[in-house]
Amino acid sequence: MSFADAVTREAAWLNTTTDGLPVLPTSAGGPWDVIQAYLPRSPNQQKTQIYVLRRRGATTRFSQQRRIATYSFHLSLVWPVGATTTSTNIAETEQQAFDNAIALLVGRIEGTVNDKTHGGRFLSVAEAPHGTGIDVEWGDPAQSLLDGRLIASVTYMADDPDYTA
Repeated sequence: MSFADAVTREAAWLNTTTDGLPVLPTSAGGPWDVIQAYLPRSPNQQKTQIYVLRRRGATTRFSQQRRIATYSFHLSLVWPVGATTTSTNIAETEQQAFDNAIALLVGRIEGTVNDKTHGGRFLSVAEAPHGTGIDVEWGDPAQSLLDGRLIASVTYMADDPDYTA
């Protein structure tokens, strides 16, 4: 595990479908078409999307030789209007579908009661002392609906297992 592959490890966790936690990929019955590390140059505007990005990274030294790496993950969420319905109340219905999909995502990030390591990929995710939980920020639908989509971001911290350096 290294500083460079944290985003890829987290995207792999969000794509996991066999552990009893909320399933996210549409290929396994979830609401998200695209779940990937890093933002592509030309995202598909007609698919529901989660892009795992990193806002900050830091290392903390303790016990002379040991270090711990901490990351601030930023998930960029895009939900095209019409992704789940074509009803007459499409804007309201899509906002509720987006909220439901985000609730599943938060449940997946929270992990199981006894394991906050995302399947051993990290020391801890969205937990103290470095983490402050999970922060969800929805974009203003009055603005984003004009572009035919809903947007939100999710941020949380993760710590890697300690290493010597």
